Amino acid sequence: MSSHAPDIVTLDNLSQTITPWDPQGESQLYAIVDMGSNGIRFSITSLAPPFTRLLRPIYSTRAAISLFDALKNTHKGLVFLPETIAAVSKTLERFHQLAVRHGVPARHITILATEAMRRADNASEMLEAISSATNGLRVSILEPAVETLFGAVMGSRSGLVGVEGGALFLDLGGGSVQMTWVDTSKPNYEVDAARAGVSLPFGAARLIRVLQEQPADVQVSEISKLQTGMQQAYTNLCSKFPALNALKSSHDEGPRVNVFMCGGGFRGYGSMLMHQDPVSPYPIPYTNGYTAPGTLFSKVEHMRRVNEEHDSRIFGLSKRRRKQFPAIATVIDALLATVPNIGNVTFCGGSNRQGTLMMKLPVEIRECNPLDILAGVTPDEKPVFDAVLNTLRSALPAEVDFSSMPNVLTPGLDSLFVREIWTRQGHDSDNNSSFALHHAITRDAEVPGLSHTGRALLALSASARWGGILGPLDSQLQQSLSALLGSQHLDAPFWASYIGAVAGLIAIVLPIIPTTAEEVENAISIKAHLKQAEDKKERIVLTIRVASANIAGVSLEDLADRVEKTAKKNGGKKPRYKITAQVSPLP
Repeated sequence: MSSHAPDIVTLDNLSQTITPWDPQGESQLYAIVDMGSNGIRFSITSLAPPFTRLLRPIYSTRAAISLFDALKNTHKGLVFLPETIAAVSKTLERFHQLAVRHGVPARHITILATEAMRRADNASEMLEAISSATNGLRVSILEPAVETLFGAVMGSRSGLVGVEGGALFLDLGGGSVQMTWVDTSKPNYEVDAARAGVSLPFGAARLIRVLQEQPADVQVSEISKLQTGMQQAYTNLCSKFPALNALKSSHDEGPRVNVFMCGGGFRGYGSMLMHQDPVSPYPIPYTNGYTAPGTLFSKVEHMRRVNEEHDSRIFGLSKRRRKQFPAIATVIDALLATVPNIGNVTFCGGSNRQGTLMMKLPVEIRECNPLDILAGVTPDEKPVFDAVLNTLRSALPAEVDFSSMPNVLTPGLDSLFVREIWTRQGHDSDNNSSFALHHAITRDAEVPGLSHTGRALLALSASARWGGILGPLDSQLQQSLSALLGSQHLDAPFWASYIGAVAGLIAIVLPIIPTTAEEVENAISIKAHLKQAEDKKERIVLTIRVASANIAGVSLEDLADRVEKTAKKNGGKKPRYKITAQVSPLP
């Protein structure tokens, strides 16, 4: 066998080809090259404990070489021309040098290839050139099921807290599109999803060639193959996953099918949706973590027209992606024809690179809540955080159902919010109100688990903690964030501000972050209930009792007034609740 015979990675040999992460390793840097059909991406990631699950990015770059476009039909078959092989090997030589200069060990450098390399009849020539340029590095060519595992499944999953109950996961690259069903509550879900998934050879780069270069009858034939393949894939998934089959059977009468999408093609569609989102200007500037309702997602013809008619730049859409947009829209059409009862669609920033790293990690790390890792609550801090959270939760009336309402006291977000309560205390409150809005949007831009909804919740609650007084520009940002939350639940913006207002009261009573749970429990107690007001509005009645030692020089009336006023700062809209806060000393 040739020394440059391809290394084909399959689900069966995965454990032999993917070196597991070593927590004791001298270097915790890992470099991944993803030779995708639409471009070649290179990244260096730190897996250093205790932040391993966060996949902290160190360096990232991309070479605009489309391997799919570079494939040429010749008398020797479908091949890479010599100039393409030279350009690719030079690019990987540069990436290898960057990895070495960052101190990445050779055993931590992985080169992945997908659809274009699988199709090339002279792939061995490309592999030999890459090996010569990179001091002997080999390329791992992913079989379709492994590409589904690394991309659609674990690439997307890398950025999420979890998907209990299941959802469709799709990945659209340049050469192919993958679809499968993922339920992270099930054992061995990742391999089961990869085995059940289907890879169709209708990536954005391939399909746009068909739409632009082939006669009408060929276009119709290829689109029909895409639609049939998508329908067969969905039927196959329904036969293997009872939860999905139940959703299919209920159709419009029951719960809808939620979808998670990754890959440059789908993220391009996500950028178009953000550009057309009813929340305008949309407050968060990246698709990673963006969720669109099925009603917006399904407006494919409208998105096509915008792409054709909008002359100015659309944020997040490159010229190349806009040229491919008709192909992307065709794939979306095929999905909608197959799955008409789509619920929410969430766009993920992960890819084969993140998916590969996730598969190196032990199950207990990759399945932990990344937001808990981000908050970094130590064992000594945990009792204090729990006490603060219990106090905040005691301010929520039991009569209100929060189970389907986004709120900042959900696991993971709750600790991040408590971490914010006692920061920046040396700065002016109004400055902090503004800072909180912007910080929640820009912090940890690619961190797993922090969705657009989560960022909006943190922004509004943390801003309200400082009083929520904002200038005109920040008020517009607050309104956009409130509209983002309001699109998911009308009352969500109010409760975000309300929780922030209560946190501000706690910070007045406890101006220095407490060191024990007893400090919190002895300083303040809160009870809340709903009462029907005379004007038909429901009234939240807060009974707040504070230890005398903690309010020396503080007006009880001012404490009550602060909660009542701050909670009303609700993105410019009048809340449907009234608030009465009754503050008295503890006996």
